[in-house]
Amino acid sequence: MLQSNLLHTERTRVALSGQSSFDQPDSGGFGDLVKLAVSFLRRQYIVIAVTAVLACAASVLYLRLAPPTYTAQAQVLLGIPRAQFVQQQSLLAEPAFDVTQIETQLQILKSKAIATKVFNQLKLADDPDFSGSSSSLLASWQWARAQISSSNNPPPSDTEDDPSEAALGVFLNRLSATRVGVSNVIEISFSSSSAPRAAEIVNAIANAYVTDQLDARFDANRRATSWLQERMHDLGEQALTAQRAVDTYKAQNNIIASDGKSIDDQLITQLNTRLAAARAQTSEASAKLTRYESLLSSDPARPAALGNLDGIGTDATNSTILTNLRQQYLELGRREAELAGRVGRDHLAVVNIRNRMREYRTSMFDEVRRLAEISRSEAELAKQRQLEIEKQLAEAVSKSQSVNSAELTIRDLESRAKGLRSLYESFLQRYMGSTQQETFPISETRVIFGASPPQSRSKPKTNLVLGLGMFVGIALGVLLGLLRDVMDGVFRTSSQIEASLELPCLCLVPALQAPKPSKSPAKSSQAEEDLRSRTISNVPAIHRAVVEMPLSRFTEAIRSIKLAVDHSPAKTSNQVIGITSALPNEGKTTIAASLAQLIGHSGKRAIIVDCDLRNPSLTASICPKASAGLIEVSNGSRSLEEVIWRDPKTNLVFLPAVRRGALFHTSEILSTEAICKLFERLRQAYDYVIVDLPPLTPLVDVRVTSPLVDCYILVVEWGRTKTDVVQHALHTAPTISDSVIGAVLNKTNIKAMARYDASRSDYYNDSHYIRYGFSDS
Repeated sequence: MLQSNLLHTERTRVALSGQSSFDQPDSGGFGDLVKLAVSFLRRQYIVIAVTAVLACAASVLYLRLAPPTYTAQAQVLLGIPRAQFVQQQSLLAEPAFDVTQIETQLQILKSKAIATKVFNQLKLADDPDFSGSSSSLLASWQWARAQISSSNNPPPSDTEDDPSEAALGVFLNRLSATRVGVSNVIEISFSSSSAPRAAEIVNAIANAYVTDQLDARFDANRRATSWLQERMHDLGEQALTAQRAVDTYKAQNNIIASDGKSIDDQLITQLNTRLAAARAQTSEASAKLTRYESLLSSDPARPAALGNLDGIGTDATNSTILTNLRQQYLELGRREAELAGRVGRDHLAVVNIRNRMREYRTSMFDEVRRLAEISRSEAELAKQRQLEIEKQLAEAVSKSQSVNSAELTIRDLESRAKGLRSLYESFLQRYMGSTQQETFPISETRVIFGASPPQSRSKPKTNLVLGLGMFVGIALGVLLGLLRDVMDGVFRTSSQIEASLELPCLCLVPALQAPKPSKSPAKSSQAEEDLRSRTISNVPAIHRAVVEMPLSRFTEAIRSIKLAVDHSPAKTSNQVIGITSALPNEGKTTIAASLAQLIGHSGKRAIIVDCDLRNPSLTASICPKASAGLIEVSNGSRSLEEVIWRDPKTNLVFLPAVRRGALFHTSEILSTEAICKLFERLRQAYDYVIVDLPPLTPLVDVRVTSPLVDCYILVVEWGRTKTDVVQHALHTAPTISDSVIGAVLNKTNIKAMARYDASRSDYYNDSHYIRYGFSDS
């Protein structure tokens, strides 16, 4: 579950910030989930641990401050409080317990009537738990809440023996009654600060409920017996009157019946049966005649008409004559087909066979006409028989209508008399049983398990509170860690750059601690000589790292940048390379200087140009004594040869930018014709021109350099640069973003990368690089 949450959160972070921490697009297997979970824990283990410790401390504090509570329990078997006569099977019988009735009994158990009886019986008015004087914070809070409720809804009138509403409220808050499973057993629970007191109150509640059920049954039996006696007397008189009415009506109308039915009804029933059979026979004969007529209406001369013989009924198929004729016809058809195949259809023998077949067809249709006449006679006879039965039925119905009214009346009288007699006998039986039960009513409700003082407190439970505190602490820590990951919003991995910027990540440049240069005092004469010859002698150690530490991750990353420039598929030649970033202090100057040093040290002719006119940090670090540079060349006051500086160790040429005051129109300077011509001269004189550009976001100078630069490299600082800032910077400079060949993730914490790039954790293992002699020291 934790791994699934991590994967879901990571994808959510990608959707929010356009980032992705997965190396493969189809990642999501179990191994990747495990790596993701491990990397997440390595990143956020401090947050999770601190949150868990705080939650455990809060749990311990709660256990120390919360007062103990003891809960006693008793079980009661339910019984239906109704009279005995209602339990017998009859129209008035009530069903057994259902959900509604059980809920009703639960409400009776928790009613104020039961609570008042127990309260007065045990004299709980002086108990500290109910009088408001208890030291328990929970009891005091319950008392205050009940007091407020009673003040808002004051009772209409209270006697001196009745407890106060506040005390009853506290009592009912501590009482609970629940059904045990789907049975008719109710479990009663009561909580108190004293274990013996809790058991005593639970047993008193159970006994009070059983007594209440017994009283209710006694009252129900008494009321039922009185009502039964009155009702039985009325039913007896009504049944006798109804029977007398039946006998009188029969005598007046002289009704005679056989087997419970009148003679006319029996005759009508027989005629209906015969009529149904006659109608079926008529329908069958009519259908047979229709089939014969349909066959005879076809052309006898057509052979296809014989195909209808199978559908005219069993009379035709059982006819011996028709069967023989058809067999001979089919035999002639077979012989005609064989002979026609040998001698042709127009041969005399074939024509004779065909004439004989025509004669057989005529004979078969004559036989069919004979059968049709027979069928027509049968249909007329069946129709005549049907009409005779219908006439007899009409006469019988007309004759029976005169006695129908009397029969209906006698049936109604007999039914009423029978019902009253049956009801009277049922009530008489119930009355006898109720009379026996009235003197000794039995209640099915009883206590099946009495309460005893609990041996341990019910709350707070130490293990549960500590376990819940630990779980909540860890869960909250995980959520906070996931929230931190989602809200991170900075670049941590190469996959994030590729997903959010849609640019290839050229390399991961590690955060470099370059060796400190030797502190030998510089001679003033040597400095003056360097100034006159414009020789670079004090290059910062971090810029010289690619030369001083050729077998390091830093140098290998710079080599990746040069390789990407040389083999970029965008253009055939990337001679002028612009190095920029979205924000200042992301290390673009260091990347530019290191790339130029690497190219110069490899033997290529390379020049690095400082085009950050407002903050020429590269000039300040390499040749702070320079008195002229790019601006002087553009305005024609100095020539190119007079302002460039050279590095004798790497043959690197540097064109500085000297800042003499505040410059307000640097973008116009970089877009002048003189700058364009200068860069054309640099293209012809050098193999590579490295341009250190200002950042994209605070300045617009980079946007005017698209005619000068072949390709751009975007420098992004690891763990600092916001994703939306870089996206906005590229969006506002579309001409630059189209020429960017890739991004460089600078100042990368290689040791921390395994925590963010789980699927590439082996890539950051130092053992793979040490094998080939690499070292970052």
